[in-house]
Amino acid sequence: MKNLLAFVTRYYHWFLFLLLEVISGVLLFHSNNYQSSVWFSSANAVVGSIYKLDASVRSYFSLARVNEELTQRNFYMERQLAQLRRLYAEATHDTTAVERQGLAMLSQFSVIPAKVVSNSVDKADNMMTINRGRADGVEKDMGVVCGNGVVGVVYLVSEHYAAVIPLLNVSSSRISCAIRGRDYFGYLQWYGGDPSEAFVEDIPRHARFKRGDWVETSGYSAIFPPGVLVGRIEHIYNSADGLSYRLKVRLSTDFSCLRDVCVISDKSIGERQRLVEQVTDSITMSPKQ
Repeated sequence: MKNLLAFVTRYYHWFLFLLLEVISGVLLFHSNNYQSSVWFSSANAVVGSIYKLDASVRSYFSLARVNEELTQRNFYMERQLAQLRRLYAEATHDTTAVERQGLAMLSQFSVIPAKVVSNSVDKADNMMTINRGRADGVEKDMGVVCGNGVVGVVYLVSEHYAAVIPLLNVSSSRISCAIRGRDYFGYLQWYGGDPSEAFVEDIPRHARFKRGDWVETSGYSAIFPPGVLVGRIEHIYNSADGLSYRLKVRLSTDFSCLRDVCVISDKSIGERQRLVEQVTDSITMSPKQ
């Protein structure tokens, strides 16, 4: 206490000076309209700059949430676009029935937003980890997509994380694909090397298509709905046996900078998988003729 009193006694004239400055400033701005308007204008400019900075900071930190929302919206828009395209192509038929079927199929699917926490593109069998797991509704064999197209398939699931086999996996990735608007389908396979290119095998010889056509999921598997974008045809080759075509596809998903993804939750996938398992078991257990 003595030190505080000594400090105030020693520098009291500075405190008195600051007090008088404050009093004179208040009297100046309250008693003179011009000085008062200048003060308020300056104060408003400072406050406005602070609010602008605060808005910029909030906007920056909300980008992650915006990206998640855009990824989900893009997926739903792709699905709706595929249905509208099919309705247009079948306009001469019962469009009401086709629309009901399309809407019923869309109602089966929901998406679970997730972020990629680890990813590789330089290996033969690449793997990916996302920050959603069993607690979020993610299950094994669910499809994973992003705003630009197909990503991969859920392989292992823990409580809060999941391992995904991406398209860029030589040993384990094989996805049923179709040429948009042509109804010819084959299987997408990546053979290593360039992470932006893969091949669609087993396209029949009688198929009619051209370079630049889009490739999308066929819907013949229990993992992906039809119409999810895969990529665009760059080159057309003959297969090794000459009985089919082999298509080089430029993938629409850029795996080198993948961040936001969605896991596709299909309400009917469990029923279809159980049916396939029952058929497989019955064939295995049936006596040989």
